[in-house]
Amino acid sequence: MEYTGERVIPEFMKADNGMLLEHMERYIFAKEYAYGRVLDIACGVGYGADILLEEIYDKKIDSYLGIDLCEKSVAYAREMYGFRKTRFEQGNILYPGLVEGYGKFDTILSFETIEHIEKDRECVENLAGLLKETGTLIISTPFGKGRDVPCASPYHIRQYRREEFVALLEEGGFEVELFCQRGQQIEKPKPGEKYFLMVALCRLKKS
Repeated sequence: MEYTGERVIPEFMKADNGMLLEHMERYIFAKEYAYGRVLDIACGVGYGADILLEEIYDKKIDSYLGIDLCEKSVAYAREMYGFRKTRFEQGNILYPGLVEGYGKFDTILSFETIEHIEKDRECVENLAGLLKETGTLIISTPFGKGRDVPCASPYHIRQYRREEFVALLEEGGFEVELFCQRGQQIEKPKPGEKYFLMVALCRLKKS
């Protein structure tokens, strides 16, 4: 597996690498909420499964399915983290028939994914369709200047302002509780504080 700097691969990074620690913190945050059938969309090389299935939390989680578009990442994940309750598959959140193929989930994670997807509204609709009525979606994305403003990252199609990200999720059928991240700290946003990333805790709106 080649390390390019875009994907987090713990085995190729120093333990104190800031990017690694920030990414790991999102899974540490998520494991407080994760339970039942867990789906990790764009799971990368699968290190999140190792965090979520630590012994103290293992009993809360019945199964973990990691899906990623990259065939090499999936193969690496199977080799490194294919244990206990985990399963890794190549796939895309925009593929039709996901619910028919995998069923619905109690917990869905989608970290730093939506900014890479052209059809972001369709992505959110599919996430809603994969979530059980009482389930939880945890989704994150970097702060940006706006969905119609070119962003500096060559890997991102767009980056959202706070109100745009929340509106995208609400329009897709979710109630949203927003947290923000700075370094290894994830918290409710405080006035005057500068954050670099948004983490949304979402549940389906009651009909």
